[in-house]
Amino acid sequence: MTIKMVATDIDGTILKYSGEFNPEVIECIKDLDKRGIKVVIVTGRMHQSAKKIADQLGLKNAVVSYQGALVKDNTPKQNTLYERYIPAQTAKKIIQWGHNENIHMNLYMNDKLYVEKDDDTTRKYTAHQNIPFTVANFDEIELDKVNKLLFIDYADADRVTLLTKKLQKDFPELFIVKSCENFCEVCHKEATKGDGLRCLQKLYGIPKEETLTIGDHNNDIDLLLAGGVKVAMGNGTEDLKKIADYVTDTIDNNGFVKAIEKFVLKEGTNV
Repeated sequence: MTIKMVATDIDGTILKYSGEFNPEVIECIKDLDKRGIKVVIVTGRMHQSAKKIADQLGLKNAVVSYQGALVKDNTPKQNTLYERYIPAQTAKKIIQWGHNENIHMNLYMNDKLYVEKDDDTTRKYTAHQNIPFTVANFDEIELDKVNKLLFIDYADADRVTLLTKKLQKDFPELFIVKSCENFCEVCHKEATKGDGLRCLQKLYGIPKEETLTIGDHNNDIDLLLAGGVKVAMGNGTEDLKKIADYVTDTIDNNGFVKAIEKFVLKEGTNV
């Protein structure tokens, strides 16, 4: 089967944790584009941040953001193709839960980032994402079209793991996932990366069997499962590697490029 679409995570997959791309990754993506193979970004980032990455890479295809809660085309109008929001009343309960746990929260509404404090955590996060933010009291702000809530603890990854499990138990009606060592993300139940990718497969008329999916963390499990060739990065989590068809090299060693060379450009897609 010929691969016609590559669906990739950003952070830890094509973008190094330092915020830089390896030149080989950029050239590989350009090569895929020239060959008519669609490269689509499927990320937990907010849309405006994800679009900057897509534009930096010269990609004109639709972008999946907020894990899968929002899919927009990459035209000047940025038409919305798919969207799922956290109900306002549920978002209020999550915010109160976060206050009780005394943990940093990011609130995303209408593709804007709100925080309650302009502190070191906020500055570190927004610097890496290259996005602006608004300071507001979450108990007083009118909640409308909540894309996502994100809990962050840069100092204690184990705490994030425990809080993620607790949240999943307390709010089974939502999609809750630990997306990296220090992040716990809360979205609508139908806002997984798999949901977003299936929207694009339908849009472009490309079946699962002709899609290669690649990622590095547990929020990429649904992404990989929506693909015909499932690739985990060498720096990926053990849970992700268990469901992958193939484990490639690490991001520092151009694992993305090596996977593309193996399954798209050279040896075909037999796994």
